Amino acid sequence: MNVAIIGASGYTGLELIKILITHSKFNISYIANSTGDINVQDLHPSLKGLIDMPVEVANANEVAKVAKLAFLALPHKTSMSFAKELLALGVKVVDLSADYRLELENYEKHYCPHEDKENISSAVYGLPEYYKNQLKDANLVANPGCYPTASLLALLPFVDYIDENSPIFIDAKSGVTGAGKKLNEITQFAHINENTHAYNPFKHRHMPEIQEKVKLLKDKDFSVNFVPHLIPVTRGMLVSVYASLKDEVDVETILEKSYKNSEFVRVRNSAVDIKSTSGTNFCDIFVARNGKALFINSSIDNLLRGASSQAVVNANIMCGFEEGEGIPKIAYAP
Repeated sequence: MNVAIIGASGYTGLELIKILITHSKFNISYIANSTGDINVQDLHPSLKGLIDMPVEVANANEVAKVAKLAFLALPHKTSMSFAKELLALGVKVVDLSADYRLELENYEKHYCPHEDKENISSAVYGLPEYYKNQLKDANLVANPGCYPTASLLALLPFVDYIDENSPIFIDAKSGVTGAGKKLNEITQFAHINENTHAYNPFKHRHMPEIQEKVKLLKDKDFSVNFVPHLIPVTRGMLVSVYASLKDEVDVETILEKSYKNSEFVRVRNSAVDIKSTSGTNFCDIFVARNGKALFINSSIDNLLRGASSQAVVNANIMCGFEEGEGIPKIAYAP
């Protein structure tokens, strides 16, 4: 199947190209960004000798002529208008932005007025472990970001056992690539090297997304308190979830049963690390309790499981291919 990549300039666009170059079912037929007029090898010198294609100025009509599915690695607010055009032209869409991840009211409360109200209600949230059946018939997938992916995969198995009267705290740490390719004050080497800091505590826009999915999947209204941190590593994400259980249950067995048939969730018997998942689509999870105090630890590659490789998994399921087709599984370790 011919596929397009729109938004090829950023880190997630590059990761999509790297995965799809060797994919046995998908063929890259169109690559675009906002400016065009460059070869993909010059845009990303690491691809020299691997792919020789022009980078076009993104145009929905041109995409529809050469591709059946498009990956949108575009910023939120920008992605929705392009997705709307593509869907009207019969092109399936996997959107890596936040534009279709939330229900309409929640989106407009935390982002901006939505320009594609018709399609937002039909978008499938692309967390395969919980939405695989819906993904099989989807034309539009809202690919989750890194923080909600790592947080939800850790938290969801235990929602039925957590005390609803106690708050949940999520401490999340991301590599610098999670802040995107565009340089800003906090991502400059002189600031982030040998440094770390929390940002937007209790105000980050992924907090309502996590709460919404817990409500939709488990019908539970929890107080979820989310605090992200930027750490001085290139890629990787480490999430620690703290909650209170209603009873002293066997949390290890609950976790094992929840993901026994999941290809890309690995249950660990000790606290997780980011190196073991870096370069892969795996989410590693560890759980422990001290009486009724619950600790859940998860790690992912923020650019892959938190973006590009998860997007390809979703596309595989949408198109009837094997879930793990072409998906990276070997970690960048050491």
